[in-house]
Amino acid sequence: MRDIELNEFERTDDLNRNGYKIIQNEKKFCFGMDSVLLSGFANVKKGEKAVDLGTGTGVIPILLCAKTQGKSYIGIEIQEECAKMAQRSVFMNELENNIEIKHLDLKNAAEELGKCAYDVVTSNPPYMNEKGGMINEYSPMAIARHEILCTLDDVVCAAASLLRFGGRFYMVHRPHRLADIFSSLRKHKLEPKRMQLVQPREGKEPNMVLIEASKQGRPMLKVLPPLVIYDNDGNYTKSVRQIYEE
Repeated sequence: MRDIELNEFERTDDLNRNGYKIIQNEKKFCFGMDSVLLSGFANVKKGEKAVDLGTGTGVIPILLCAKTQGKSYIGIEIQEECAKMAQRSVFMNELENNIEIKHLDLKNAAEELGKCAYDVVTSNPPYMNEKGGMINEYSPMAIARHEILCTLDDVVCAAASLLRFGGRFYMVHRPHRLADIFSSLRKHKLEPKRMQLVQPREGKEPNMVLIEASKQGRPMLKVLPPLVIYDNDGNYTKSVRQIYEE
């Protein structure tokens, strides 16, 4: 672990994995539970190459690097300031031989990185497709949450272009967008293979969904039991603790 100087409003948070830490800016955007759940849901096998679209702080490539035995991990981020912060987190954790962060528009990812060249693509994309009510449409937080610089279809199209035949796309999103998600996946020849709804508590309406799709895979969707985040006492359930500890 290298020492690194922090900028104003930056902090380092412990990822509880291999001693890794991550730089975050509390005035910009910090990663949430959705990124952690996606890193537990995604599977990068030994020797595989993975790309994370809209990597933000770089948390997903760093967690995947810690949990899996992939050959390489690339994080793509359109916001230059966020990309530089993620690069510093990679340097701080001495992972520059494993992870590369690129300041790049995901719509140009396949042209820049190579078409049909990757085994796994992950993404925690903007969830909201309506921008009404935002004070600053181009603030880092707004860009991370709303489809301002890319749409759901842009993300799915980029993933399909990057993946080899049989490659896997893993995404976390919101259940109210499921119709849009399935429509876009099939449009770009990514067949949904696994889905898991996430509930904040037992009996509560799901507020997240985890999806795995295979490039040009055969139609057959496996729906996993819901993942419940908190028990009745407000503590993480055993399933969530396993994601943090596995």
